[in-house]
Amino acid sequence: MDNLKILIVEGNLKEENQNFKKVGIPTHTESLKESLNFLSKDLSLEVVNPSSDKNIDMVIEKLENYDGLIWGGSSLNIYNISNEIKKQIEFMKECLKKVKNILAICWGMQVAVTAAGGEVKKAKESQIGIAEEIEINETGSSSPLYFKKECKFNSPAFNFDEVVKLPKEALCLSSNQKNKIQSLYFKTNNANVWGLQYHPEISYEKMINLIEFRKEKLIKKRKVFKDENDMQKHINLINNEILNSNKNQRMLELENWINIIKT
Repeated sequence: MDNLKILIVEGNLKEENQNFKKVGIPTHTESLKESLNFLSKDLSLEVVNPSSDKNIDMVIEKLENYDGLIWGGSSLNIYNISNEIKKQIEFMKECLKKVKNILAICWGMQVAVTAAGGEVKKAKESQIGIAEEIEINETGSSSPLYFKKECKFNSPAFNFDEVVKLPKEALCLSSNQKNKIQSLYFKTNNANVWGLQYHPEISYEKMINLIEFRKEKLIKKRKVFKDENDMQKHINLINNEILNSNKNQRMLELENWINIIKT
């Protein structure tokens, strides 16, 4: 069997990725590549950034050649509309027409929902570094995305926004107390779309690095933490999760999605 051709869509702007590199933090695409290569050796990975790539029309022309597409995270907010965000939404609309299997993670899920007619708003409570007690519902328990997944689990996560209105005929697969839509599935045109609000592809260690990297914003601007001591307590909670977590179980949705497109 030939290698599966997977297109990775970078959601962050170039400037944000440059900021990551300055402090030694892998970009979301780099984390995704590492996780995919850990799970499977027969993947051919390509990357596109619809916000800035000049050859985007050429990419659109060959979308049907990919076995699957994964759209990763971003620091953007879908309701703070900009030319870059408009480009991403328009590119997602093309993907929904031409790509058979799409895994949309965090920002990716929010872009897919918006492109398909749903709605995303600022969440009442953010998830910083970890999403706790995600519970798979009855619909989700029969989804191939959750094959062999524990019915209640924690996962790396980092989001300030949430899906508040599903696209037509979309199904919620899991929830927790902070986000009613932790995962979803819908079919539109030729596309099977699985969405995850959390990040199975990113390690908890990287999440801690992101918290420390965004310390000033999280304390002073976002007011997620009262002070550095409060932030450290939260980091300690995540460190404890590292001791109790299993890498393969954490990334099971990724592995299952790969197996879905192999069949």
